[in-house]
Amino acid sequence: MSIEPYSTRVRALFDAPAHAGGLDNAASSSIDDQGVRIQLFADVEAGSIRSLRFRAWGCPHVIAAAEAFCEYYEGRKASDLGAFTASELMQSLPVPVEKSGRILVIEDAVRSLGKVLCGTSEPHD
Repeated sequence: MSIEPYSTRVRALFDAPAHAGGLDNAASSSIDDQGVRIQLFADVEAGSIRSLRFRAWGCPHVIAAAEAFCEYYEGRKASDLGAFTASELMQSLPVPVEKSGRILVIEDAVRSLGKVLCGTSEPHD
C-alpha cells in the first residue's frame, strides 16, 4: 500500500503556480538555506501589495508553500507580512514535520521582505 506524499492542495499549487517568476523594479528578498533557495518579489503601492512573485528551488512542498503565501498575501498591506508564520503554511497545505525546516526558510524570506517593504532593513540577497 502506497501513501501519497502530497495532498491535493500541494499538487494543485505545485502544478500551476500562478505567482512563479520575478518582478522588474520590485522590492525583493532572497534566502538560501537547508537546500532551499527562495526569492520573493513585491510591488507595493500606498502600503498595499499589488503583486507578489517568487522563484523557488526545492521540493514540491516548498514551491506549493511559496505559491500559497503569494496567493494569500497579494492585495494585503505590506505591514501584514510581519505577522506571517511558517506554521500557517504547514497547517494549510499540510507539510510533513520533517520538512518544517524548509518552510521556515520561506518564513525567513517573508520576514526579510516585510522589513524591506516597511523600510526597516536593506534587501537580503
